[in-house]
Amino acid sequence: MSSVTEKPAPPPATAHAIRSADWLRSVLANQQFLLLLALLALVAYFTSRDSVFLSSGEIAAMLTVFAELILLAVGETYVIISGGIDLSVGAIAGFAGVVAAFAMRDMISAHTSEALVLTVGTITCAAIGIGIGLVNAALMNWARLVPFVATLVTLGAATGMAIVLSGGGPIGADSAAISLSARRIGPFPYLALVVIVITAISGLYLHKTRYGRFTFAAGCSAFAARAVGINVRRHLTSVYVLSGLLAGLTGMVFYMVLGSGAPTSGDGAELTAIAAVVIGGVSLTGGVGLITGTILGALILTVVQSGLIISNVSPNYDQVAVAACIAVAASLQALRPAHRRQS
Repeated sequence: MSSVTEKPAPPPATAHAIRSADWLRSVLANQQFLLLLALLALVAYFTSRDSVFLSSGEIAAMLTVFAELILLAVGETYVIISGGIDLSVGAIAGFAGVVAAFAMRDMISAHTSEALVLTVGTITCAAIGIGIGLVNAALMNWARLVPFVATLVTLGAATGMAIVLSGGGPIGADSAAISLSARRIGPFPYLALVVIVITAISGLYLHKTRYGRFTFAAGCSAFAARAVGINVRRHLTSVYVLSGLLAGLTGMVFYMVLGSGAPTSGDGAELTAIAAVVIGGVSLTGGVGLITGTILGALILTVVQSGLIISNVSPNYDQVAVAACIAVAASLQALRPAHRRQS
């Protein structure tokens, strides 16, 4: 006759220690929670350096900077989750702002109402963004260029065209747009609130619709996505068009903040957008990511950049700080088992 030897139950103290260790591991594995802690720690640090950091005016300024960044970062989130990269978003924003500024300048000279001027400018920026997004997709689908090269081509072309058209200087002087962008409810600028609404809709679209599921599927495995009936080429075309659209709208945000279309307004913005996405936990290999992570990543970069200014650090160090954030976030991703490639 065989007997089964039962293992004795662990003592209550040991069981409690195991539960505590499991809870700690789950907390440390929650990247969103860690990002929130990092954001709060940064805010506390810079506030200790200068109490004006949390003043109503400073919060409004940071939210305006956040609005300039988050639309680019959301578009980049879609692209990176789908398994690609878009280096052209900053150039699209600058070029779209310049083209729209020419149209709006003529309308302002004709004493057209500001509402109609900004509406035409927004439509123009959106159309420019969609057009360049289609060019990016065509270069990948028909010229067979990889996303890095295709979007590098349009980055150079859009940057050059913006400088050629504008002569290297800002176009227009729309003080009414600056005044409108500065209006706010408490510390919340109207412009930032509109951008936040667009961001929320984009997040819901990514995580709650079939389109979002197709985006994740294409990033996980394009071959498997095709096997289940997804038209990957067409879907990736729409992803780059969406990224271009959001970049074009960012050009309008730049215009309203500056009161003009500046060809250099988007210079380096693609690096900051990618940094926000990577810090937010979106896998550079595709198929993994959350819009909430991108939002937290953008907030962290906004706080860091604003904090450096408060601390009287030269703005020339902004890109150094952004590059350091990318390096740290990418290294942490590599250490996570879920993000490691199969060898």
